[in-house]
Amino acid sequence: MWKEWALAFVDLLFPPFCPLCRARLDEGRRDPLCGPCWDGLERLSPPYCRTCGRPFPAFDPGRPVEGSPCEPCRRRRPPFGYARAAAVFGERVREAVHALKFDGKTALARPLGDLLAEAGAATLAVGTVDCLVPVPLHPSREAARGFNQSVLLANRVGRRWGVPVEPRALRRRRPTLPQTDLDAERRRANVRGAFTLSRPAAVEGRHVLLIDDVFTTGATVAECARVLLAAGARAVGVLTLARVP
Repeated sequence: MWKEWALAFVDLLFPPFCPLCRARLDEGRRDPLCGPCWDGLERLSPPYCRTCGRPFPAFDPGRPVEGSPCEPCRRRRPPFGYARAAAVFGERVREAVHALKFDGKTALARPLGDLLAEAGAATLAVGTVDCLVPVPLHPSREAARGFNQSVLLANRVGRRWGVPVEPRALRRRRPTLPQTDLDAERRRANVRGAFTLSRPAAVEGRHVLLIDDVFTTGATVAECARVLLAAGARAVGVLTLARVP
């Protein structure tokens, strides 16, 4: 009760506004998101590729089922065992991710991390996951940004699930080009050899779940998974906030 009163008092002094639409926060809010923006995040639902999580067209919306492997996964099996995402990288999710990463609105890691935790709990055997490993930024980029968004998301998920987070298990040992404007093959070349393991004992013999913000081609998480498996991880999965179809 005292928390509700404290929140009401703070809201009275400093009226809160949604960082995406600038509407005043009211019922249904997931601070700092307003109710409509929270509800408008484009959740990802089945059917999807059972390996990489790529969404499939729902030919029978009434009976969504997990799909078979997609064509790219049949051609080139990724090193990770599975990948799942909480949302499609649609307009509202893109706006939220960009506000978090590039506008420094780190409070968004709370509702976005909750979305990630809730979606993961619904699609994964959370009890088998031993630790969460955020995909690292190069130290120069993390210093410039002031934070690693994947660490913020992983910390939120770890608290919700009661699973330890290993933020320094992986290290990005060289800077890479932004992946945005690269095709799939150039993305793989861009991150090849970019990661190394800093703490082998943190992952050896464990079921590791990689945490990242957006899954596009999967080149980055695939390279991270390869390094983790080479270091003795028992299994490696991927959970991202958003998935590019």
